[in-house]
Amino acid sequence: MTSSDDGGYVHDPSAFDDEDGRRRDDADDSDDDWIEQPADPASTDREFDWRGWVLVGVIVLAFVVAPVTIILWPPEVGYRFALLILPLVPAVLLAVTAVWATTRP
Repeated sequence: MTSSDDGGYVHDPSAFDDEDGRRRDDADDSDDDWIEQPADPASTDREFDWRGWVLVGVIVLAFVVAPVTIILWPPEVGYRFALLILPLVPAVLLAVTAVWATTRP
């Protein structure tokens, strides 16, 4: 079985130009338009809406409220909760919120 039998890639040196090594545009490939003229990120509808503010709130919770809570945690209650659970919950919440806020439906 050869690669020409199974539809695989077969290198054809004559399909490339000698000057710069780029492929000749013999075929009309409409899929290659994004290479020459990529979509401009400014043309998409991306603005800082309520999802962004929810993300800012979770960032404040993870980087301000949780560390202050760890510092002010009373020693009688136990440091296992203060040093394991209190940092873990805001970190997971921040990760989930960041993915949710940056993906658009």
